[in-house]
Amino acid sequence: MRSLSARLLLAVSLLLLVFFSLTIFLLDVSFRNAAERAIRDRLEVQLIVLLAAAEVDDNGHLVMPDTLPEARFSNPESGLFGEIRTPGGERLWRSPSLVGRELPAGAALERGHTNFERTLTNDGAPVFAISMMVDFDLSEADTAPLVFTVAESLAPFQDEVSRFRRQLFGWFAVLTIVLLGAQALLMRALLKPLRRVEHEIVEIEEGSRSELGGGYPTELRGVAANLNALIAGERARLERYRHTLGNLAHSLKTPLAVIGTTLDQDGERHVLRSQVERMNEIVSYQLQRAAAWGGVTLGRAPIDVARVVQQLASALQKVYAEKRIELTQDVTPGTRFYGEEGDLMELAGNLLDNAFKWGRSRVALHAAPLAGAGERRAGLSLIVEDDGPGIDEEQRTRVLDRGVRADEQTPGHGIGLAVVRDIVQLHGGELAISRSALGGARVELRLPADFCAPRTPTPSGT
Repeated sequence: MRSLSARLLLAVSLLLLVFFSLTIFLLDVSFRNAAERAIRDRLEVQLIVLLAAAEVDDNGHLVMPDTLPEARFSNPESGLFGEIRTPGGERLWRSPSLVGRELPAGAALERGHTNFERTLTNDGAPVFAISMMVDFDLSEADTAPLVFTVAESLAPFQDEVSRFRRQLFGWFAVLTIVLLGAQALLMRALLKPLRRVEHEIVEIEEGSRSELGGGYPTELRGVAANLNALIAGERARLERYRHTLGNLAHSLKTPLAVIGTTLDQDGERHVLRSQVERMNEIVSYQLQRAAAWGGVTLGRAPIDVARVVQQLASALQKVYAEKRIELTQDVTPGTRFYGEEGDLMELAGNLLDNAFKWGRSRVALHAAPLAGAGERRAGLSLIVEDDGPGIDEEQRTRVLDRGVRADEQTPGHGIGLAVVRDIVQLHGGELAISRSALGGARVELRLPADFCAPRTPTPSGT
């Protein structure tokens, strides 16, 4: 079963089945207990009536009137029976309604106590019976213990219980249907945002929508934001591939043209010329392929910034061992980078490499989480300082361009800070260069809290 609505409806149905079954059982038990108590109360009243009707004749014998206050004792089909006997089991009187039947003697009784039980007559008919033993006055000086018993057929009780059960099952069946219908409508309304997500994703696949809309419930807001970030990230990645391959193609076209022109002057090198043309075709093909490709990058575990910084610091201190740079690392415990480890290596590596290259004796690195109000994940603040000559204010924007160096006499390619700028832009962050308290340059990058939709980096010159 793949439908979430069907699964929820089935789960709710099972829960209702268990709940209603337990409720029906408890109601049935409560009803039967209440009905038995009512019958016992009624039989106790009939027992008192029977005691009040008993008399003693002139000979000291127990006699009962021909017409009892309760007419059902005289009707054989009434289901109400009465009996008087001695503690030894000798029957002194029984009601006309008990003709052809006998009540069991029952358990031994104490004077003044009653015994209520379910029992069977001699023909197997189930009855409720209540008995009480009393000291009956036969004369002023003589008393005798007698057991008075009143019984009632279980048939009316069983009919009443069966009728109640039928009504109970009918009520709960209707209630179950109503609740399931209401639940289905409620789930349809509650799952409407999920159907909206599905519909908008289809529109994105068809090209009629660029991203998921807003206004989602709190539980889906993060999902929609992450999906939008993923879509934007893949578009930014594709644009980056296009710019990179465009720069590659632009760089290759000139040498290929020069080679082709040179080969035109030597007709015997037609084989080499054909290979140059083949290279040109491959470049064109790869450009078209990169422009048409669109991949999906799944989420990655957060990167421990302290671990990456320690790896970079160990490597750079070996590379610049002759400078004896003192590196101060101040990484707040628990600082994480939510992205690819390669990006973090590029960011921290290029900044530290520049600091080691330009610093005289001291380099400091500060890294800490960058929290935002209401965000689920923290961003990253990374600051690298050195005690070198620093970067003049008028050059701080220019050094971020690809191929530009603050000092043309210093070896390098001038692409480190440009790469840092591109990665920061991809993560929607900010990069700032200022004067350090150590006397040299201070480069600070701030990557936003939570997952921010990457942006296409500004194309730089080749």
